[in-house]
Amino acid sequence: MPIIETKLHIKAPIERCFDLARSIDLHQISTSKTREKAVAGVTYGLIRKGESVTWRANHFGMRQSLTVEITAFDRPNYFVDEMVKGTFKRFRHEHRFKKVENGTSMIDIFDYTSPFGWLGDIFDFLILKRYMRRFLRVRNQVIKEYAESELWKDILNL
Repeated sequence: MPIIETKLHIKAPIERCFDLARSIDLHQISTSKTREKAVAGVTYGLIRKGESVTWRANHFGMRQSLTVEITAFDRPNYFVDEMVKGTFKRFRHEHRFKKVENGTSMIDIFDYTSPFGWLGDIFDFLILKRYMRRFLRVRNQVIKEYAESELWKDILNL
């Protein structure tokens, strides 16, 4: 059961960072390399507690679908999305935000279990954990880029 934790300082207000992190539109921009697309549930705008989204993407040369639900939500401090259906055996992704001097500290905690028992464990060790860490870092860099510039206005329509 690998756990990946990332932390990033963003020079922007906590509320802006929180809302960008739950934006379906920005998620699709940040995952353009895997052609991730929201295909069911909430497919645009800001996702909220109790809502779900189904993503379709290409990972490791395979087309995959993943449905997650927002199971915890305390704006602007944290929200949690958990897999309802997908390739993983399970996952829980915590998005935490803390107001700090000169901006926001954004922390991701991605806790997952791969399928296929010991074969999944080997795949985690050799490939998946590094892949998922890079995936989260790229996504978070896009959030930072939008939050620290005027681009956030295009996403949050304010």
